[in-house]
Amino acid sequence: VHGIVVAAWAALVIGCTPRNATPHTELPNGAPQTYVWSIPQPFPRPAVPSDNPMNVDKVELGRRLFYDVRLSANGTVSCGTCHQQARAFTDGRARAVGALGDLHPRSSMSLTNVAYNPAFAWADSSLRSLEAQAIVPMLSTTPVEMGLRGQEARVLTQLNSDRVYAGLFRRAFPNAAPPMTIDHVVKAIATFERTLISMGSPYDRYRYGRDSTAISAEAKRGELFFFSGQRGACFQCHGSWNLSGNVTYDARPDVPPTFFNTGLYHLAGRWSYPAPNTGLHAPSQREDDVGKFRAPTLRNIAVTAPYMHDGSIATLSEVLDHYARGGRATIGPQPGQYNPNRAAAVHGFSMSAQDKRDVLAFLESLTDSAFLTNPAHSNPWKSSTRP
Repeated sequence: VHGIVVAAWAALVIGCTPRNATPHTELPNGAPQTYVWSIPQPFPRPAVPSDNPMNVDKVELGRRLFYDVRLSANGTVSCGTCHQQARAFTDGRARAVGALGDLHPRSSMSLTNVAYNPAFAWADSSLRSLEAQAIVPMLSTTPVEMGLRGQEARVLTQLNSDRVYAGLFRRAFPNAAPPMTIDHVVKAIATFERTLISMGSPYDRYRYGRDSTAISAEAKRGELFFFSGQRGACFQCHGSWNLSGNVTYDARPDVPPTFFNTGLYHLAGRWSYPAPNTGLHAPSQREDDVGKFRAPTLRNIAVTAPYMHDGSIATLSEVLDHYARGGRATIGPQPGQYNPNRAAAVHGFSMSAQDKRDVLAFLESLTDSAFLTNPAHSNPWKSSTRP
């Protein structure tokens, strides 16, 4: 059985060229300091757009902007409000809340390894870059998230009055005139988000670092259950080394995203999922896309409760019950188990109490404590200097 798991992992990580951390050089001599990726073998580097190359100053600029409440309509929230480091860049809410109190229909997705996503948001195949995604919460009006639409000039005036920002923008975008624009704000935030890389969990030390003592015997059995085609088969949706389905990286920059209907709802009426959360159907208007959402990474999953796109499942234990049943059985006039769009992989499975403890131990072994506390990813604004 262990051989099956190893073979499955080999298939899932195919194309990931082993490499050490090496300088990622895109800018000519005299440009800002080159950014050096710190990525262990055998993981690949993220793909980086040619019009937004990495450099150290841009990463630091993006970190400051990510946590700056001046990027909201009323100075109350930042990107970091809904994406908190200690929660693997989620916020612990079932549904996110905007700067003006608007309740978002979905929960805040984890930014763990977000640079490797082939698409962004819960159910939008058109958002194919971090830059395209980063502008959405700033300017969206239904619902209002950060509420910046119409206030772009005010934001740039405030940032331009900050000497630290003025210097960082010049160094981050040395060939631009002017260096401080909303487009560059978005590109800097996306650059910082590309550095949110988590590959140091106990499970990574066990599976890739060959440390047989890094995880418990329960977690090892849970791994077998997770990757077994005859038992849990969870990897059918949460595949790849990122446990998120398809991944994109520098040698494979363009791959199709995958979306799944997990049998969460089967409501009476025209659509089986409640509006506005009809899934990929909302942008595509295809009936067979109803209820299809992107599978999030399971890395650091133990700290990102509640679960599912609308936070409607409170604990990982309940998530396992949901999939063991093959879908939800308790909400709406018909069980979600019988949703006609339910993914074939969500077929249910037998799971003993010990099996459940084992899989929970495996999922908990995916928590990367160093990532959750890394100062390079933390809020740089002290309480006394916070904007």
